[in-house]
Amino acid sequence: MYHRRMIVLARNTPNDSGNNAPESVPAENREVSLRVPAELAGLRLDQALARLLPEYSRSRLQDWVRRARVRVDGATAAPKDKVWGGESIEVQTEPDPQTTASVAQPIPLAIVYEDGELLVVDKPVGLVVHPGSGNGDGTLLNALLHHAQSLSTLPRAGIVHRLDKDTSGLLVVAKTLEAQTDLVRQLQARTVRREYLALVAGVPTTQGVVEAPIGRHPIARTKMAVVSKGKAARTYYRVLRAGAGWSLVECRLETGRTHQIRVHMHSIGHPLIGDAVYRDARFERKLPPAARRFERQALHAARLQVVHPVTRAQLAFEAAVPADMTALIRTLEQDAPAR
Repeated sequence: MYHRRMIVLARNTPNDSGNNAPESVPAENREVSLRVPAELAGLRLDQALARLLPEYSRSRLQDWVRRARVRVDGATAAPKDKVWGGESIEVQTEPDPQTTASVAQPIPLAIVYEDGELLVVDKPVGLVVHPGSGNGDGTLLNALLHHAQSLSTLPRAGIVHRLDKDTSGLLVVAKTLEAQTDLVRQLQARTVRREYLALVAGVPTTQGVVEAPIGRHPIARTKMAVVSKGKAARTYYRVLRAGAGWSLVECRLETGRTHQIRVHMHSIGHPLIGDAVYRDARFERKLPPAARRFERQALHAARLQVVHPVTRAQLAFEAAVPADMTALIRTLEQDAPAR
């Protein structure tokens, strides 16, 4: 299977797009000056700010607007006010309250790569990425604050994307505000390549694409589902191995919606083995016994490719499949081989 490693693929020319990314300075109380570009004309103020300052969440930007920490041409405004291009915006930022409230904890990190601008970690199964309800500490964020104290000045301690608690694999983390802005923009532009390995029930077609919008489940609000008014989502997949009632599938994300692979594979009749949230008895009873006993979703973020925010080098990383999933694959190949 995959081994943890980093490869420099190529070197691009520096980015000269002329965007409004803020300079790399501590994300404490500071003033950011922006000019609304013509291509954002007609957007709500909060939507335009989310484009111009992607390292901050939209809800946080809305809060700053409501508390008069944002001025448009010298005047206060409302989140729903429209911008038409050319406006001067002043934003008084403040530290991320969740990050500043979090404590540094000596939690081991498997660091695949690190330099002055970013680091890549191989997240183990069971580690929550960000504090939340029921997980106030003991998270990747707490581990990052212990690893590098400077991350306390960044929104979400430099975290730009997430993995579910019981999904293992690669995550990129920014170490400067400039890098965080650039990485978030790469994610928005869908240029970050993320490939996962998943064990699923049944045998899908050899390869395909699932293009279906994802949003909150209309009844079970803690779950996601394919819903008509959801956000656009696209997952490419191909079968790597298959046996009696199971398949090892490579999935590539074009978008990054919550539980995207889990929801999309379930929607085409091939839910992930071990997925307690999206399990389906219709398919589960056809699984080999070893697969039915697996206690977490069999999903691993195996490959990650990003452009370095400063050097513009193409960086590619691979992470080994964790022991529990590797053992399950071996058992399935022995006990439920292809017919």
